[in-house]
Amino acid sequence: MDPLDILENLHKVKPAFQPIISAVKHNVIGYEVLGRFQFEGTWISLGDFFHNSDVPDEYKVEVDQHLLKLAISQMLDSGNDGLLFINRNAKQLLINSGEDFLESLKVYAEKGFSMNRIVLEITEHDFDEDFEVLEHLLIYYKTYGIQIAVDHVGAKSSNIDRIRQLRPHILKIDTTFVRNSNPEVFQDVIQTLSVLARRIGAKLSYENIEDNYQLYFAWKHGGHYYQGFYLAKPNFELPVNGSIPIDVGEKIDAFVQQEKLMVESRYAFTHTQEEKVKKLLPKWNGPQTADHFIEAVADPFKDESFRLYICNSDGRQVSSNFRKHGSNWALEPDQIGSHWAFRPYFLENTMQMKTRHKGILSDIYSDIETGEMIRTFSYPLSEDCYLFIDLSNEFISEKDYLLFQ
Repeated sequence: MDPLDILENLHKVKPAFQPIISAVKHNVIGYEVLGRFQFEGTWISLGDFFHNSDVPDEYKVEVDQHLLKLAISQMLDSGNDGLLFINRNAKQLLINSGEDFLESLKVYAEKGFSMNRIVLEITEHDFDEDFEVLEHLLIYYKTYGIQIAVDHVGAKSSNIDRIRQLRPHILKIDTTFVRNSNPEVFQDVIQTLSVLARRIGAKLSYENIEDNYQLYFAWKHGGHYYQGFYLAKPNFELPVNGSIPIDVGEKIDAFVQQEKLMVESRYAFTHTQEEKVKKLLPKWNGPQTADHFIEAVADPFKDESFRLYICNSDGRQVSSNFRKHGSNWALEPDQIGSHWAFRPYFLENTMQMKTRHKGILSDIYSDIETGEMIRTFSYPLSEDCYLFIDLSNEFISEKDYLLFQ
């Protein structure tokens, strides 16, 4: 389609509103504006028009401004007080130093549409433009109360510093990656973004949710907002009272019950491991005979463990590794004297065990030696020595409550 056909027929261009749902109240908190064009009697997406690099930016700005005015007018006429999520390309924003977009918002602010209801979405790859100029513009917009969201965040890890520097209000994550990416890789990306969001005070928003699993994933991984066809499709009309076809609260209640069962199962498993170690404690006679004690531990933990060892509170290993090869155990005395306090949470966990006199089950993580996803159960043998029992991937893979965090 010729872009001029769209530009010359703006009366055939309309905004469609896709609801965005809050994880806190399970209600619609706002809408993303998506452009539609009437072509041969059918309303089609303007996505190709906006993403086509051959279309002049001035054309895109004109269509975007038209959509913005129609969307805000419709929100005002309907009395809807939700947020309005607006997509803008960096090049388009920087035309005329970003004043065109701002001036349009000022006009509607005078009519009662506060600028703090606008969420400006910038795609992460836009950071490849003149970032310093873009950053100054976005910070300037923030002074007016405009919220900033970074869309498709995580696409380029090299932009983490720029996102931290910009401190947007919202980080939007495309859940399509849940289906198409290596799950372990995507899990790492999400963990990085979750830490970043906490550090800069941003909310995580998951978009393109198309099934129940993706909604569960978004809920489980700190999603503050949810959006996608599974929840509600874009519509020309604003939903009455913000209602949507699916009962998000009911879905999340089911997730909560499922997660509670998983947590209870992990606690029960941890308690079982504690009781097994407690029965062996009379055989503990200090670090001088650590290897002898390890031999006693091996048989009761032969089904779940592939490696056993003991460290003191400073992180120095006082026993050999006791490692399973097939169904047989073998000592690795060369590991005596190794230092492990550099590992994240080592000192914190040992202090917790010392204070509470309880064992700890670690999160699932990738073992440095084997590369497999494992967990570690640890238990205080005394005030200064701690037993570490590495659970095999084979064992945890058979139990959902251990396989998923």
